[in-house]
Amino acid sequence: MSNFLLHKYTKKRQYIVSISLILSVAGLCYALSDFIEYKVVAFLLLVLVSLIAMFFDIAPVVVAACLSAVVWNYFFIPPRFTFAIQSTENVLLFSMYFIVAMVNAVLTYKIREIEKEANRQTVRENTLKLYDTLLNSLSHELRTPIATIIGATDTLQEEKQKLSEAQSAELLSEISKASIRLNRQVGNLLNMSRLESGFLQPKKDWCDINELIYDVLNQLKDSFNHKPVEVHIKENLPLFKLDYGLLEQVLHNLVYNAAVYIPKYAVISIHASVSKDNHLILIVEDTGNGFPEDEIAHVFEKFYRLKNTQAGGTGLGLSIVKGFVEAMDGTIRLENGEDYGARFTIDIPAEIAHVNDIRHES
Repeated sequence: MSNFLLHKYTKKRQYIVSISLILSVAGLCYALSDFIEYKVVAFLLLVLVSLIAMFFDIAPVVVAACLSAVVWNYFFIPPRFTFAIQSTENVLLFSMYFIVAMVNAVLTYKIREIEKEANRQTVRENTLKLYDTLLNSLSHELRTPIATIIGATDTLQEEKQKLSEAQSAELLSEISKASIRLNRQVGNLLNMSRLESGFLQPKKDWCDINELIYDVLNQLKDSFNHKPVEVHIKENLPLFKLDYGLLEQVLHNLVYNAAVYIPKYAVISIHASVSKDNHLILIVEDTGNGFPEDEIAHVFEKFYRLKNTQAGGTGLGLSIVKGFVEAMDGTIRLENGEDYGARFTIDIPAEIAHVNDIRHES
């Protein structure tokens, strides 16, 4: 069906049809604005953008997503007929709408492209499975933090006089945590796009691994939930010439996964050392339940999530880890411990230098 429409409609006609559909639905919603709230209008426009993405090329879909956001802002978000948004809640709503509309449009288009290229039944089945996984991930991982933000801001605005300072602080903390969670999921999607583009080039500079490890732990301090974290760094560890940002994201994803999935009071350990051939060796291990042996071979695949797991996620974290490590010419290996837990071992070749050497160079 989608292929038929693509052949039937030229690119110019796709733009015309996409814009016409957005304006028509927006016009109908405006005529009924006395009976439906502006938040319902946002939902209807998101559904329409998703339908357009199922049939048209990416450029008309992105135009439709942007136009829908502009129309919703100008004609429906109070105060109407202005692009200025006065309410903090509405600013957040508009920002989340724009992000979800763009991500949903692009992902729906990508899924359709994969399905179009599938030539055999097994590939088609994998595509449908990927489609379901993405929709489930978007539904939970994007809507949940957005709902938290909206609910907390509603309470802050409507019950402001009745809330104590402690209650207000707790609501602000919920907004902050939800925003970080949303940012993490969007960041994972963007990182995967960077990897798939093939243009990811590491920017190497001298890195202090000790500093990097503690930077990551500081970022994740609210995620550990009383789980002990041990750090073992080899004495006199040299500096490594690596991409600090990529390596930071690698360690961040591994430690975050451990913090989320292992049982309460299980221990997370991070080891850093240098091999005889001047490779950086990073090990992230835990005393949790480990991975099912029949699933270890699949954990680095895109969108793969362990069976029978209750935690959410898009299944992108470990595939991004593998992609970033390989972009730095390194390798990553996962194995279960002899008695319990899991161990990720990263091996990255790099130039090394000691602090005194760097000072002499400068």
